[in-house]
Parts: sequence; structure tokens; C-alpha cells
Amino acid sequence: MAIVKVIEVMCNSSKSWEDAAQQAVLEASKTLKHIKSIYLNQQQQHRVEQSI
Repeated sequence: MAIVKVIEVMCNSSKSWEDAAQQAVLEASKTLKHIKSIYLNQQQQHRVEQSI
């Protein structure tokens, strides 16, 4: 029997979604061991000035 613990972590980055995901994993790994995978549920982009 496998036991899985699922947590939700929110993070953001001004660089990229990859950077935000990395920061979330680094923060979660401070209190969790053996993180095997992540699932990205939602991405949002906010418009700054006239660029996307």
C-alpha cells in the first residue's frame, strides 16, 4: 500500500514559471523530505506597462 501526502504551495517569480516552481520546491523541502514530483495547476501572467 502506498501513502501519498499532497500539499498546495503558491509561489511567484518575476523571471519565469520554472523559477517559481524551483522556489516552491526549495521552500517546501525545508520541512518535507523525499519530494518526488510537482504538479503545476495554474499559471497567470500580469501585464506590465505595454508588454506581455
